[in-house]
Amino acid sequence: MMVNSHTDMNWKDAEAEFSDHVTEMTTLPRLFEATADRHGDRPAQQYKGGVYDRSLTETVLPEAPDGEFRAIPYTEMRDIVHHLAAGFRDLGVADGTRVGLFADTRMEWAQTDFGVLAAGGVVTTVYTGSSAHQAQYLLDDPGAEGVVVENAELLDRVLSVEDELDLEFIVVMDSYDRGDDAYDREDIYTLAEVHDRGADRYDPDEYEDWLDERSVDDLASLIYTSGTTGQPKGVQLTHGNFRSNVNQVYKRYGPRPDKGETPVIDEHTRTVSFLPLAHVFERMAGHFLMFGVGACVAYAESSDTIQEDFEQVGPTTATSVPRVYEKMYDAIREQAQESDIKARIFAWATDVGESYHESDDPGVVLEAKRTVADKLVFSTVKEALGGNIDFFISGGGSLSPELCALYHGMGLPIMEGYGLTETSPVVAVNPPEEPKVGTIGPPVAGVDVRIDESLAGDEFADLPGEVGELLVRGPNVTEGYWEKPDATAGAFTELESDMASADGGDAETDRWFRTGDIVHLRPDDYIEFKERAKQIMVLSTGKNVAPAPIEDAFASSEVVEQCMVVGDSRKFVGALIAPNVEGLRSWADEEGIDLPASHNALIEDDRVRERVQQEVDDVNEEFESYETIKKFRLVPEEFTEDNDLMTPTMKKKRRNIIDRFEDRIDDMYEE
Repeated sequence: MMVNSHTDMNWKDAEAEFSDHVTEMTTLPRLFEATADRHGDRPAQQYKGGVYDRSLTETVLPEAPDGEFRAIPYTEMRDIVHHLAAGFRDLGVADGTRVGLFADTRMEWAQTDFGVLAAGGVVTTVYTGSSAHQAQYLLDDPGAEGVVVENAELLDRVLSVEDELDLEFIVVMDSYDRGDDAYDREDIYTLAEVHDRGADRYDPDEYEDWLDERSVDDLASLIYTSGTTGQPKGVQLTHGNFRSNVNQVYKRYGPRPDKGETPVIDEHTRTVSFLPLAHVFERMAGHFLMFGVGACVAYAESSDTIQEDFEQVGPTTATSVPRVYEKMYDAIREQAQESDIKARIFAWATDVGESYHESDDPGVVLEAKRTVADKLVFSTVKEALGGNIDFFISGGGSLSPELCALYHGMGLPIMEGYGLTETSPVVAVNPPEEPKVGTIGPPVAGVDVRIDESLAGDEFADLPGEVGELLVRGPNVTEGYWEKPDATAGAFTELESDMASADGGDAETDRWFRTGDIVHLRPDDYIEFKERAKQIMVLSTGKNVAPAPIEDAFASSEVVEQCMVVGDSRKFVGALIAPNVEGLRSWADEEGIDLPASHNALIEDDRVRERVQQEVDDVNEEFESYETIKKFRLVPEEFTEDNDLMTPTMKKKRRNIIDRFEDRIDDMYEE
């Protein structure tokens, strides 16, 4: 085990030395105030009309036209935040009061977050997909004294379990039927009422005093782990944790003097936010970072309207998870393949783009082909996404290297990164100057990493560098879990310090967070994600198999929507496959095959199974014999959050999937 020094890279040196007005170490409300001072007239947020029955648009903001976006400048957003802070303060929020935020990603989520933080509160987040029982746990465990919900539906969910809670107030973002007897209470308010209450009481000097009371060491938020296994744990993140990570990512993507023509994230950045703000990834990258640099954040109607919203907003960047990029590529390919000729052109263009991206010296012929491919295909794809994308950022799971290369080839580069809730979240991310497909980039400035090689399997023995569990330390790393000392102790390890004891006494130790992820730290300092340590399968033959690379290999398939491999303690690797029904029907039409109309009949059709088998065979060629899929079963439904087979951040709930399709798995392994 050893500490790895960063390789000597010019951009790395510039990144380590870079600082400006954004990198000042302040609390999150101070970060927002400084941005509003610098960029008051610039657009801060865009909200879409006809999506919500917003209470704020009754008295505070004009409604946006249905289906269109309206922008508000930083001065206007700051006024709303000030008034909300004063309103929450009047409701009793101060000095660490925990307030739940139970809503979808939207303009009011961001305003409420800054308002509660400015009042001195701590925001604890709840996913909108949470059941009443789950919501009760996520509000009761942190001892929330108030909750802000999105609408009457979520209000009802909270009211159904309020006897188990100790809430002083409930705030509803949207308008609702005040005539309903269940809502005729003095402790339920609309967000507009909280705003107006605060507008009457707001005093600038008093507001400054509230901000002065807060320290970067104070708790800012409790974000609960998604709970793929066990009960969710509340990760304690301070203002300093978040602020450090904003600075770390800004040093990599901000307008450093050495950047030249390299795209940056600054006050000219426009983004579309659609991932859950309840999750740490969007909270930092699409929220705190953006409002720290003075960017404009538009809020998508939903993840199903991304293309439509991108076309209207024309974002320069966006953050997302691998599953969204997979679905986005499927939509791009489907639109580009309206005829046999267009399908062949699209396939040719993506091959050219990938070859161009992978070539160090493209040459005249490949340059010419790339120009033609861009004119025939890629320019149309980019225009469909608003025409201004500089790059995407991917996190929250592993991205297929093949799919990532395809995006790069189309001129829509994806910068893949890595992080965890416990690290606020970014540990590593690809730099725009030198992205390397198949990696999650080098660590960001100020993050130290170590590799515990004791968990690495023999299959990684020939890789240069180090392979094992990733250990992390830095100012962005949590101090631990809310009121769970045993879990906190188990998440960290003490290792001997790099620096010898000055007085020659006992060696000092440093505290490192155990990520639970197996990675390959390459000699060039870039990291390759291999697998969650807990998800590595051990076959009955003794061979270790990492599921993620096998599953990711299907990401660009036309006929496979999702794959989950199984085989722990079994003789061979099997797979549950959710087919891409539209892709299969397109293939069938081209081949003159008449497939059954019903979904259940389709997955039982021998011709469909043979076509999927071809795809499995192609993927198997990329892996060692013991890693190849020997058998598979098609499943009748896609893995989604709605059917409880995916987390809100679009990670597979492997235990739930195994339980749901236990009979199909058993059938695979019957002699």
